[in-house]
Amino acid sequence: MKIKAIVTGATGMVGEGVLHECLNHPDVEQVLSVSRKPSGVTHPKLREIVHSDFQDLSPIQDQLTGYNACFFCLGVSSVGMKQPEYRRLTYDLTLHFAETLLPRNPDLTFCYVSGAGTDSTGHGRSMWARVKGQTENKLLGLGFRQAYMFRPGFMKATPGLKNVLPMYKYTNWLYPILRRFTPQYVSTLQELGLAMINVVREGYSKSVLEVPDIVALAKA
Repeated sequence: MKIKAIVTGATGMVGEGVLHECLNHPDVEQVLSVSRKPSGVTHPKLREIVHSDFQDLSPIQDQLTGYNACFFCLGVSSVGMKQPEYRRLTYDLTLHFAETLLPRNPDLTFCYVSGAGTDSTGHGRSMWARVKGQTENKLLGLGFRQAYMFRPGFMKATPGLKNVLPMYKYTNWLYPILRRFTPQYVSTLQELGLAMINVVREGYSKSVLEVPDIVALAKA
């Protein structure tokens, strides 16, 4: 099948990496990047919408039609943030985007980038893990044709991309060691992007994907 994908968060490390894999994959036909600022990427497959307020999609909602995949890579760090604000920028924002897409794209597969350690019970001690878990659970119940929650851990950055988080610039040398001794927590950003593309094409037996699932799907 040919994929027509919406990608959010292309100005961040994860979104840029997923966008890069989409633009280079033969089965991805079209990509719509929706972000708060220009990505700086140009490609024949790519169209871009710059929209500053993801809490109000009414000005652009009519342009979010005709797609069969959404790779939702937009996210914020919880560091220094109280729960109400983090929930607004994580749970509320993500669900608003998903609920806008759903009636306009009945065949859409929704892929959400969550994170290793997310709490599916929604009641654990870690604030960010609770909110992420509640977001996952709500997305899975919305009624998409397919919905998958991706929980990457430590990722080796894709060479040549510009939005690599500073931490990864200084810790990439650890990747071969971590991959050998703790493979259940380590993947590459390329594997995440390929896994998201492959799950649209092939599906998967689980709706919540941990690192080993991501690595396996990338090889599918």
